[in-house]
Amino acid sequence: MMEYDFEPIRGLPGDLPADEKIIWQGAPDWRVFARSALYTRWVTGYFVMLAAFAAVTGSIGGAIATGLAGLAALGLLAVFAVLVAKTTVYTITNKRIVFRIGIALNKCINLPLRVIGAAELRAHGGGFGDICVSLTSAHRLGYAVFWPHVRPFHFREPQPMLRALPDVEKVAQLLAENCAAIAPHQPGEVLRDSETLSSSDGMSEVPA
Repeated sequence: MMEYDFEPIRGLPGDLPADEKIIWQGAPDWRVFARSALYTRWVTGYFVMLAAFAAVTGSIGGAIATGLAGLAALGLLAVFAVLVAKTTVYTITNKRIVFRIGIALNKCINLPLRVIGAAELRAHGGGFGDICVSLTSAHRLGYAVFWPHVRPFHFREPQPMLRALPDVEKVAQLLAENCAAIAPHQPGEVLRDSETLSSSDGMSEVPA
C-alpha cells in the first residue's frame, strides 16, 4: 500500500480550500519522458556505435556483449520512466501548481502561481512537450528535490518542469490564463521554446 492510497484528492496532500479549484491534472507520458528526459535515443546511438566498432574490428563476441549491455541499459531506463509516469501527478489549480512526485521518497511540492516569474514551453512533437517554470528570486528550491522534474543543468537556479505532457499547448494556455488572473495587470500569452509564457517583462513583477 502506497502513501498515495490515502490522498483525499488524487495528487494533492489535502482537501482544497473553498476558494480553490482544480484546473488541470496530468502525468508524463513514459515513452516521451524516456526519450526527452532520459535521452534513450542518445543511449541507443552510443551502444550501436560501440557494437559497430567491435564488429568492424573483428570482435563479434564484443559486439554481442555490447548489444546485450545496451538492451539492459535501455530496459532499466524504460522501467524508471514507467515508474515516474505511474507515481507523478501534476496539478494546476487557480492558485498553485502541485508536483506529486517521487518513486521511493514520496513528496508533494506546492508552487503558488504568484511566485512564477516566467514559463517556457518546449514541444516534442505529436502534441507532447514540457513546461519549464522560473521562480522569483525570493523563492529558491534545491535541484535534487525536483529531479527529474527540473530543467537539466540549471543547478544554481533550479527551474521545475512539467515533463512529457500530452496536449501541452492547452496546458500552457491554462497556466497562462490563471497566472494572468493572479496578476490581472499582466495579461498572459502562450509562447514557445526559448520564448516565455508571460507578459512582456516575463511576469517578474507578479505581486506576492
